[in-house]
Amino acid sequence: MNTPRLLLISQPNSYRIAPYLVAAQQMGLEVLIGSRGEHSLATEVNQGLHLDLEDHETALADILEEARNRPFAGIIGSDDSTVELAAHAAHRLDLPHNPPEAARITRRKDLARAHLMLAGCPVPSHCLIDLSLPLQQQMAGLPWPCVIKPLNLSASRGVIRCDNADEFIAARDRIRPIIAESDDAFEQNHVLVEDYIDGCEVAYEGYLHNGRLQTLTIFDKPDPMEGPFFEETIYVTPSQLDKQKQDLVKQRVQQACDAYGLTTGPIHAELRINDKDAWILEVASRTIGGDCARTLDSGTERSLEQLTVSLAIGSPIAPAMPQDSRGVMMIPIRQGGLLKRVEGILAASKVPHIEKIDIAIANGHELIPLPEGNQYLGFIFARAESPDEVTESLRKAFAELKFVTAPIFKLSSA
Repeated sequence: MNTPRLLLISQPNSYRIAPYLVAAQQMGLEVLIGSRGEHSLATEVNQGLHLDLEDHETALADILEEARNRPFAGIIGSDDSTVELAAHAAHRLDLPHNPPEAARITRRKDLARAHLMLAGCPVPSHCLIDLSLPLQQQMAGLPWPCVIKPLNLSASRGVIRCDNADEFIAARDRIRPIIAESDDAFEQNHVLVEDYIDGCEVAYEGYLHNGRLQTLTIFDKPDPMEGPFFEETIYVTPSQLDKQKQDLVKQRVQQACDAYGLTTGPIHAELRINDKDAWILEVASRTIGGDCARTLDSGTERSLEQLTVSLAIGSPIAPAMPQDSRGVMMIPIRQGGLLKRVEGILAASKVPHIEKIDIAIANGHELIPLPEGNQYLGFIFARAESPDEVTESLRKAFAELKFVTAPIFKLSSA
């Protein structure tokens, strides 16, 4: 009897591969990794299915051919760039999935905003700017401050606040080379511009089963995110929002999922909350980014990846969420250069309530700050009796760290 197997569609070198492999193994599943072949972890950790992730038609044909040889019990797209292909494949193979169009909407900010607005969800006023056309006429009537962002990037890459027309033009010039890397012609030439919303920001983590949203937790973000760039730093749970605001957050996320047409799998959402409402910034059909998922499964028997796998194979498990206060700090990259070493790790680890410090970028690698960069330098994890204690410990530990860099001199091709 063959062991049931899971198809994990992932970008090469994704940090999510290892947690999914562990989760599937714990659940008695075999994993086949579908990824691009060049520099892929797939060939190093498992026999991989090499897919052209930019050509969905060809990739889908390859997946279906592999499924004819040996069926899959479930299919997962590990991140924003792979959830749509995973949905198409699961749809064709009659496996649990989100509608492919719904998955597409989650990874295109302009489409997401349009669907939310039509459904009556509270979203910032917004418009598309075509960078291939003259800018002055398109800028007429823009709200100040506003936020300019790529249509399809994550980790706050390319997201810039602009307080006036001069800043907007400068931001346009800065974002242009970032979106030029896209393989999609429309995404190369268009950006989303939206009203800047004041208020505190939270991250919502949950999952859908048969279209019904279940809450795992709400993370507070105690550091203000006011721009000009929007680096993520501290996430801490449980949220200190009152019950009315937490209920409103869940209500808005469910409305967004309904508007997109999402029905199954993990949900990660970002919202801004003020006296007027809880405003949807993002709803993604994937787990939380970075290594932050470890905050949710520390001290529990089931990981977030196990929950995701169980939904993908149609056998959902009830998650056992931690009840104490815990948090993570995504170590921001404040200065570019070549990382020589990180000092103060021992002192930082001795700060009360600190559980672990992970440095994610190896010495000798380039550090690229926002808005061009899309990586965190590492993660600091803490656990205490109250959210305030967690936040204080994370800040104290970060203050102990020193990042020693060297300048990088790049030769011009001119």
